[in-house]
Formats: sequence, structure tokens, C-alpha cells
Amino acid sequence: MKWCVVIFSLCLPFTSLAGPLPAPNPKFLETDMASVELGRLLFYDPILSGNKTVSCATCHHPRYGTGDGLSLGVGDGGLGLGFERVIDPNNPPQQRISRNAPALFNLGASEFKHLFHDGRLEEDPTHISGIRTPLGAEMETGFESVLAAQAMFTVLSSDEMAGHHSENDVAEALRRGLVTGPGGAWDILAKRVEIIPAYRKSFNVVLPENAPIHFHDIANALADFIRFEWRADNSPFDRFLQTGASLPHAASKGMELFYGKAQCDRCHSGLFQTDHSFHAIAMPQIGPGKAALLGQRNRDVGRMLVTGDSQDAYKFRTPSLRNLLETGPYGHAGAFATIESVVRHHLDPIASLRAYDSRQALLLPPHDVSDFALLADMSEMNLIASANELTPMTLSDQEIDQILAFLRSLHDQGNAESRLGVPSTVPSGLPVEK
Repeated sequence: MKWCVVIFSLCLPFTSLAGPLPAPNPKFLETDMASVELGRLLFYDPILSGNKTVSCATCHHPRYGTGDGLSLGVGDGGLGLGFERVIDPNNPPQQRISRNAPALFNLGASEFKHLFHDGRLEEDPTHISGIRTPLGAEMETGFESVLAAQAMFTVLSSDEMAGHHSENDVAEALRRGLVTGPGGAWDILAKRVEIIPAYRKSFNVVLPENAPIHFHDIANALADFIRFEWRADNSPFDRFLQTGASLPHAASKGMELFYGKAQCDRCHSGLFQTDHSFHAIAMPQIGPGKAALLGQRNRDVGRMLVTGDSQDAYKFRTPSLRNLLETGPYGHAGAFATIESVVRHHLDPIASLRAYDSRQALLLPPHDVSDFALLADMSEMNLIASANELTPMTLSDQEIDQILAFLRSLHDQGNAESRLGVPSTVPSGLPVEK
């Protein structure tokens, strides 16, 4: 059987494709450049963290492909970026961030309706805000997109940006259970921004002049910046879809495997190679785990934390495969340091889980013995293995190399350095990490 993909009236037969290639029609919301420029400054400004030491860029920096280059990063309580980040001896963190920092490429496309590894933030028209979150009724309105709404979580996380206990006004508000409303954490951050003259002037351009600045206004500007800065849809694969421009031979063979024998597109479908769903593939669990918040240290049951459904245990959102060259380590806990290692994991996830070598993890010192404690917990390892959805398959080393060549063809080289780049200064006057 031959499958034909019509691309501007060009029919390209691939006898080994199991299904059609995606259509080259991404949809992105329009962005106002005044809001984009404002969002850029806010993104790199530590003013949005409790102790004024961490910015969004700390864990999502262009130097590290909009991540931090680590399996599990350090937010509040760290100094520097990526592998150069060190523990602040005057304010050490309580623990590592429990999940790998996800990449930001193409999150401004309208098809991204679920965010975070467990999808706990998602579009939902049944909610008054149009967005479902764990905050429930406390969710503010005014967020223009799910991408904007994601900003509200990181600033509330003690390990990421808020700080711990009562060491600053944001952390103190959170200790008292104040999130929304006057005196809440979001209100405190909005007022911090509002009193800075340069920010007030910039918001006067995107809002009615002298209108009060709310946290959702900050979040909307951040989303506009992310949408503009890290749109990455001009890879060799995109040009192939749009014009029929040929891929290198190895990448072309890899594409046939990806959409054929290897069945990668069962989950990695669509233009950005994600079905936006959740799957359990026996990914190794390292670090404190998200369930540490429930007193179950080192565990992370993924989507089940959101739905409460045992059928969702150990399922995580299918990541997009765009710009993979930059976005490692890979997996919800960053367990795999290379693209090849995570591809090989897919061939036999249970065997890979059992044989996982923790030296693949990229973690800042000091290493805690608990970082890898779950790997020795046979009961939990068996549960992770039993949830696996993938059937083992065999691919030759040559076929794996071809798939890797195709994955490299999903890289938008023109976006590698980002469009606007890192500002030299920000209106708060706080240091900008470069």
C-alpha cells in the first residue's frame, strides 16, 4: 500500500509509511510587539521571585535550549546557570526541583492545550476562567491563554521561585494561604512590578493608561514573549512538508521508520510530534519526586496526581520532539542525558528501567543518597514496569541512527540563538543571568 501526502499538489509516495504525515499548518496567536518586549524584560527579571534571585530564565534559558541543561534543577537557593549553578551557602535549597524543566519551543501554538509533565494545567471551557488548574475556584480570570496561566505556578513554588517558609513577603503570604486577592502572593508580585517606573510606562502601552497591573497582565506579557521568541517551525522537516524540499538520505529513511516500522507516531503524532496525551513508558524515576508533597518521597505517579485515577499512574505528557538537540536531558525527571539513550529506552522500556545507570543523570552536587533511592525500591520499580504501555521491538543500530537523523531534521537552526536574545539589563536593576 502506498500513502500519498499532498503538499502543494505534490504527491510523495512512501511505501513503508503506516500513516500520513502531518499537515504544515501551525496556528499561533498574534502577538503585539510592545507586549513581547515587555514580556522579554519580565522573563529575565528576578523581581518575580520571592527572594529576587531567580527569574523565569534561570530554568528556561536560551543557552540551554529553553531548559537548564540539568536532569533536575535548583531554583531558589542557587546561584548561576546550568552546570555552573552552585548552592547559595547563605540560603541553601530544601531539595532539587522535582521534575525536569520542559522546553518552551512552540508552546504558543494553539494546539498546546495541556502544560506541565502531568497536564495539570489545561484549557477547559466549563471553568469560568476557561482553564482548569489545581487551584480550582481560586483561579484568577484574565489569563489570555493556557501558556499565560502556567506562569502563576512557578512563582508559587517554594523550590522554584517563591522561597521557603517566611523568608520573604511572597513566601509569608503563601504560608498564610494567601494566593489571590489583596495581599496574596500574586498581588505582592504585581505591586512590585507596578512601582518600577519603566514597567509602569511599558504597561501603559499594552493596558489602559495607569490601569492597575494584575498578575495576569504580567503573565499575558510573558506568554506573548515565549510565543514569539521560541516559535520553531522552520526546520528541514517543515520545509519538506511545505515545499517537498528533500531531506538528507539518512533523515528520509529515519522518517519512514518513525512513521512506519518503529511506530513512533503512535504517540509522537502531529506537526510538533506530540499527541498531547499521556502515556506510561517505564521512565526511570530519580530525585525527590512530585509525590514528595504528599509525604511519599521519591515517587512520582504522573497524571494520576491530577486525575486521581489509578489507570493514569506513571503516565506523563508526550513531549514535542522539536529542537531536541538543545533540550536534554530527557524524560519527566531528566533521567536520560542523550537522545540516543532515550530512543533506545523506547525499544524495551522495562529492560531499560531495570538496567538504568544513574550515571546518566546530570545533577548538581552535592548528591543526596535519596536522589536514586527509588531505583532500589523493587516494589515501586515493579509498579512503574507494570504500567508500561510499549511492546518491545527490535531495531538495528543503523535504523536507530536513521531515526536520530530524522530527529535532527526537526531542529530549527534559525531559532537556535532565539530572536530577541537576553537583555543586558532589566527595569528592576537586579542582575541578569547571561
